[in-house]
Amino acid sequence: MLAWYLVYSKPRQEGVAVENLKRQGYDTYLPLIRNRRRRQGQYVVLVEPMFPRYLFIRLSDQTDNWGPIRSTLGVSSLVRFGELPARVPDGLIDTLQSREDEGGVQQLEIPDFQPGERVRIAEGPMAGYEGIFQARSSKERVVVLLDVVGKAMRVQMPVGQIESV
Repeated sequence: MLAWYLVYSKPRQEGVAVENLKRQGYDTYLPLIRNRRRRQGQYVVLVEPMFPRYLFIRLSDQTDNWGPIRSTLGVSSLVRFGELPARVPDGLIDTLQSREDEGGVQQLEIPDFQPGERVRIAEGPMAGYEGIFQARSSKERVVVLLDVVGKAMRVQMPVGQIESV
């Protein structure tokens, strides 16, 4: 019976592991996501693995040869709980695959904050501050009201930097 299992890759070699496992005839899946990263003072959008160092492989416990997996270039090991390989529910893989766009990248929903909702700044120079969501200033930017040194300040920031409290 075919089931999905979890593979642990070497650092930043998820793509290498997928390519080499596919070359050997294994069915693999590496969910990707778009992330904004700061590079040389500017934000850039990168496509990266959704779960760094992890990928999924579909195997039969009766007919597939599991031996070559561990020695595949880019693979560190199969994830195990005790002596048994970590089995992943098919529903999880189906859900991940259903949220992909035509390029195979996950489309995550942007949170829909309501005016007056308490939010926390999750990253950036003001990380940890809590404030009140005021409005969206554009598709990717929001205005947050912060209490800084006893004075209310309006701050504009990327929507990805805030989270609900």
